[in-house]
Amino acid sequence: MTRLGRWWPRRSLRFRITSIAVTITLAFLVGLAVVGGRQLGPLLIQSVDEELRAAVVPAAARVAAGQRPEGPLVRVLDTAGTPVDGGPATGLGPREVSAVKAGLAVRSERPDGPAWRWLGTVVSAPDGAQRLVVAGAPMVGFTAATADGFHWLLVVALVSALVAALATWLGVGSALRPVDRMRRSVRGLPPGRRLPLPDSRDELRELAVEFNQLLARQEEASGRLRRFTGDAAHELRSPVASIRVQAEVAVANPDPELAQETLADILAEAERLSALLDGLLALARADAGELPSAEPVELVTEAHAAVARLPADAPAARVSGAVPRAWAWATQGEVELVLNNLLRNACRYAGSQIVVSVLASRSTARVVVDDDGPGVAPEHRDRVFDRFYRVGDDRARISGGTGLGLAMVAEAVRRRGGRVTVGESPEGGARFQAIWPTAPT
Repeated sequence: MTRLGRWWPRRSLRFRITSIAVTITLAFLVGLAVVGGRQLGPLLIQSVDEELRAAVVPAAARVAAGQRPEGPLVRVLDTAGTPVDGGPATGLGPREVSAVKAGLAVRSERPDGPAWRWLGTVVSAPDGAQRLVVAGAPMVGFTAATADGFHWLLVVALVSALVAALATWLGVGSALRPVDRMRRSVRGLPPGRRLPLPDSRDELRELAVEFNQLLARQEEASGRLRRFTGDAAHELRSPVASIRVQAEVAVANPDPELAQETLADILAEAERLSALLDGLLALARADAGELPSAEPVELVTEAHAAVARLPADAPAARVSGAVPRAWAWATQGEVELVLNNLLRNACRYAGSQIVVSVLASRSTARVVVDDDGPGVAPEHRDRVFDRFYRVGDDRARISGGTGLGLAMVAEAVRRRGGRVTVGESPEGGARFQAIWPTAPT
């Protein structure tokens, strides 16, 4: 990156806008000055030609009537360019005379004075002689006037650019002043407060609305993080404390039978701690946006495999043959996680049976898990997929859960554009549904 490329982004927005506006204005005005300077000479010559034409027309009429033309700039010549009015030579050569007779304006140079501009016409005198009536004007100061005009145009362009710079600087400063006030307000805004909305219906109001929405999302995320951190600390403290107590008991009582029982308890708590850490790691990866590529996953086959993985002492589980095939747009690991956690949750609360149904439509593929347990009360259904949320706040872990299984289910399905729901099962217990978009064919 060049030095200018590093320097320019460090300048203030006000400076950059003013610089760009002044540069464009100056380039435009200088271009106009150059074009105007080039056109100034032809405009002056055109003005002179119009005055000469206004003098030639009445002079030609007087010559045609046999009268002497009036005006010091009017001359009468023969068709060869020789004066017939008794005046001095005009300095017109044969080429200029031919052009004047054709009605064109010409310029003649004189070694002893300024150049002249001539315009004329041929008329017939009363005696039948052809006469060339011409009107001329000296081009005194023409070059100086053209140069001075061009210089003045440049001066006007520069002054206009300076005025535009001042106006842009003040205008941008005035436009950004509310933004600066809003920035200072955001910096000193106490928690829970929002920016006041301007009365005007413009971009500043939209910016304030976006700021308020951003603050709301940030506070919501911070609240979730605080709750998650507190819950995680509580959840981790329980198995660690249990392992420590069991180890202290084993050290204080070196009884082989008691030690074996203590080691079994420590192993159970360690497995529970490992499952909790795995869940926290999976959710952390999901929060970080790690999303593997999706692929078509066949749900009926995965449902049968998940039921086959259930332990021998689990309630009776079966897969309902609603459809022969159902393809979800996900990954096999995500589908296995969803099925394993839904079935593990159902096993924890089911009375005697679990029914897994696989359904499909043109746009969605779903897995439905029904059990005949106590179900989930309506007031808890909106939060049952939150991390560490429990209906009965079962901190003693009688059920053996970590409080993260359903949260991982919801995260795995939602990040693929699906959704999870909980309701009442026809069996009298809970019905959990995981709905994915159908895999593209």
